[in-house]
Parts: sequence; structure tokens; C-alpha cells
Amino acid sequence: MPARTDPIVLGPRAPIEGAKLPAMVPHLPPARQPSRSAALRAWLYVGLNSFGGPAGQVAVMHREIVERRGWMSERSFLHALNFSMLLPGPEAQQLATYIGWRLNGVAGGLAAGLLFILPGALVIMALSALYALFEGTAFVDALFYGIKPAVVALVVGAVYGLARRVLAGRAAWLIAGAAFGAIFFLDIPFPVIVLGAALAGWLVARLSRRDGDSVSQPVTAPDGRRVERPATSRALTVLAVAAVLWLVPSALAVAVLGPASVYAQLAAFFSVAALVTFGGAYAVLAFVAQQAVGGFGWLSAEQMLDGLGLAESTPGPLIMVVQFVGFMAAFGVSDGLDPLAAGILGGLLVTWVTFVPSFGIVLAGAPYVEYLQGQPQLTAALRGITAAVVGVILNLGLWFGLQTVFTTTGELRLGPLRLHTAELVTLDPVALGLVGLSLIVLLRLRWPLLVTLGLSAAIGLGYRLAAG
Repeated sequence: MPARTDPIVLGPRAPIEGAKLPAMVPHLPPARQPSRSAALRAWLYVGLNSFGGPAGQVAVMHREIVERRGWMSERSFLHALNFSMLLPGPEAQQLATYIGWRLNGVAGGLAAGLLFILPGALVIMALSALYALFEGTAFVDALFYGIKPAVVALVVGAVYGLARRVLAGRAAWLIAGAAFGAIFFLDIPFPVIVLGAALAGWLVARLSRRDGDSVSQPVTAPDGRRVERPATSRALTVLAVAAVLWLVPSALAVAVLGPASVYAQLAAFFSVAALVTFGGAYAVLAFVAQQAVGGFGWLSAEQMLDGLGLAESTPGPLIMVVQFVGFMAAFGVSDGLDPLAAGILGGLLVTWVTFVPSFGIVLAGAPYVEYLQGQPQLTAALRGITAAVVGVILNLGLWFGLQTVFTTTGELRLGPLRLHTAELVTLDPVALGLVGLSLIVLLRLRWPLLVTLGLSAAIGLGYRLAAG
């Protein structure tokens, strides 16, 4: 079996290690410091080749930044990855932004994050337009019939991989199970689950701590120096600038189109999502799918699955599927605009309010990475959130699975309980078989994600076209 190169698996339960991160512009030895032009070429390459969701994208960054160019050590890369996974929003984009800052300061962080996003954003926008214009045709329906089961398998694989990394101990499993039950059976909003998980993680650590464990400890960098708390003025300035940039499009949408317009709704919802979706892209998708389909009714569950399939098969962050959601929401309710122009405007607005907070949080928080290692109470709360994310993503996988393998699904309400239902006679055995096949080739045979998607899509396409 070939050696695994995905760096996510390097630290399933390892402590976060320190890295030399001065407060303003990072310093590297001259031989390791890349020029800005070299860094731009590297990040453009990463952006064009980041397929396969967060795990594949992190693997590409690891290969290009650590193995091929030697700009960052294995230890520092793992440190950066852990930092990114603790933040709300898309971890792969935040990792690129952080590494860019680490190598070339604020300008480097902005360049890395933007080049990681732009190729995928352009591709998803074009595919969203094609999908909206040709949805319902026999070929498109047959193609996505095969893609959807592979997407279900990808989400299940994400749950499996994340659970192996973060569910260490009975308390973590209990938090994950409680989070799953809260969102799947009680329909509790994701932000409430995040707060509850943070509190649970803090309480577990407090009740089980050894003497002195709850006291902040001094942190030292690899070179032996003591890491002091960075000045807050810089962080506040960065956050203030990001907040202005973030809120201006939302304010314009409300002022020009009215608070009831679909654009105002998109701006408000995805602004909230950008701040509360801890745990990476799949956690964001769980919250977005719950609200975009069941709450606002912007698109159907089948369309949400199709959008996720498009995002999985194109370069860039998986969370770029939110652009598809914004496009379809505005395309369906154009508010007097041409439907295609309305969709483009909706997609761009959602992309802006989703990613601007990520840039602000990373660039403001980067100098604090080492310092926060000495704050065990904060670390415990974040561990609770990470455990809850496993349950939230499991909810996403089961929900997508029901929509994929059953033709008719519904909900049954029993007081506060929400039970997802399906008519057994509408079970699609071919779709179920494709889910199983995709799981085997993805988890057992370890085939690449794009190959898994392609295989399932080809089989589904052939079957549907042959069946007429």
C-alpha cells in the first residue's frame, strides 16, 4: 500500500506544537524566505490544483510548500493546520492565508488566500450558470444521478476521517452524539450547538483537570524564547477594516433592494454562517443545507447535492458551493433583474460575505497562535466544538443519503422531535449500490476523490441513458 501523504492524518491527537511567529511580519532565514513572485506562482499552482475537498487541498499545500519548496517545516505546517481547524469557516482557505502571512506578511496572506479562491470561484460561477440554464435535461439529470451517490460517500468518508482524528475519549464521543441528536432529531440551530459544545468541552476539562491544568502556562517557541501576548491594537485594526469591507455590500443590498429582497437575506444569512461554522467546510455545509433547503427554500435537497458535486469536482475550497447556493437563490427570484445577471450578483455577494471574515480572522489572529497554546480553558472549549462537528457532519451525510437513495422523503413531527421519513417502496437500489461502491473505492481502495466521482458519474450516466 502506498504511503499516505495527506498531512491531516499526521496529528490525529497530537498536541499543537509551537512555531516562530513574531507579531507583525514573520521572519524566515534568507535561504527559506520566498520572493513575492515565487510565492505568487506557487499559490496560483495550488489554487489551480486543489481538488477533492479539504483533505486533498491540504495535501496539495503540504506537497508544494513543505516537500517541494521547503518554505516551511513539517512541524510548522502541522501547527498552522491545527490553528486553521480551530477557526470558523473554511479551513483550507484559512490555512493558505495563514501560510501566506507566515511567508510574506499581510500582503502574502491576502495573495495566498485570493489565489486559492479565484480559480474555483470562476469555474463554479460558470458551472452554476450552465446548471441553471440546462437543469432538467435528460443528460444533466443522468449525469448528476451518478454524482450524488459519490457525494454521499465523500461526506461519510469525511465523518470517518474526522472522528478518527478528534474523538479521543468518552466525553468527546458523548458530545458528538449529543450534537448529532440535537440537529438531526430536534432541529436545533447550529450556532446553539456550537455554544453548547464549547460549554461542554470547558466543563469536562474543568471537572477532570489535574492540579494546575486550568492555569495558563508560559509558552516557549522552538528557539527557547518566551512567547508574550501580542499587542491588541493591530488585531483590532485588522478586524475593523475587515468588518467595514464585509458589511458594505450587505448594507448596499438592503438600501437599494430592500430588507425583504433575496439579496438582503443572502447577505444576512451567510454573514452569520461565516462566524458560527466551526469545524471546516463540511460543518459549514451542514448549516447551509439545513437553512437554505429547509429554512429559506432557496433550492431543493437534490439541487444542494448537485451543487456539492460541482464543488467536489472543481479546484478551490469545497465551501465554494455557497456561491452555487447564492446563484440558484437569486436566479429563482430575480427581483426584476435578468435571471442570469441576478444569479451572478447573488453568487458574488455570498462569496464576498463568506470569505472576507475568514481573511480578517486569520490575519488578526495569526500573531496569537503561539500565545493561545498556553490557555487550556480556551483549548478545551474548542475541543468540544470540534467533537460536536463530527455529529453535525454525520447529520449532513444521513440527510443527503436519504435524499439520494429514496425517491420520496418527508418529515414527521412529534412535539419537539423531528423524524426524517422515507417510503421504503421508493428505494433506488442502483443509487444505493453506487453509494456502497463509492465507499469501497474511496475508503478501502483509497482511490482519489476525482476518480471516485468520475466512476460513479459514468456508471450512473450510462444506466439512466440506457434506461431511457
